[in-house]
Amino acid sequence: MADADKPSKGKPPADPASKKYPLNLPDTPFPMRGDLPKREPGWVADWEKRDVYGAIRAARKGAPKFILHDGPPYANSEIHLGTAVNKILKDIVVKTRSMAGFDAVYVPGWDCHGMPIEIHIEKKFGKHLPRAEVQAKARAHATEQIALQMAGFKRLGVLGDWANPYRTMTFKAEADEIRTLGRMMERGFVYRGLKPVNWCFDCNSA
Repeated sequence: MADADKPSKGKPPADPASKKYPLNLPDTPFPMRGDLPKREPGWVADWEKRDVYGAIRAARKGAPKFILHDGPPYANSEIHLGTAVNKILKDIVVKTRSMAGFDAVYVPGWDCHGMPIEIHIEKKFGKHLPRAEVQAKARAHATEQIALQMAGFKRLGVLGDWANPYRTMTFKAEADEIRTLGRMMERGFVYRGLKPVNWCFDCNSA
């Protein structure tokens, strides 16, 4: 037996199972870990840069339209579980209709009026501000909240015409509402009658 083949004194022979053999595995560009909190913002930014929503609409030009009328969230806080679920479900519907061959239109919007915003202004600045000042502060607050919510919805991967959302506080929207109410009155759809009304003693409003 050659000296190289003799087991060294004091050391057990090597276990064949412990020997490492090179494996011919396929190479992949995918990372070992997802790191989604770090990677997802980059994907969303890339979608926005490439205008994926616009590209989808362009590819479906001339197809039958599917229009989702978005009942909007209040513009009074950052998104929460309720608003997130609502928006995600609508996004699923729009995307599946687009994949089914429709020109799926989604214009996001915000309800900029209502008691939640007014209550916030009262809590922050008091209840005795002039009406014009309350309206100005409510408009500024709603504008801030829209920006926060829009960023949150984009982060969820919701696709839509984010550059042209509708806001109930735009002067055009308010004027359209008044004109519509006027037409309803002319046609006799608006009348005064009796009905129970839930009244808020704190807000002095229904």
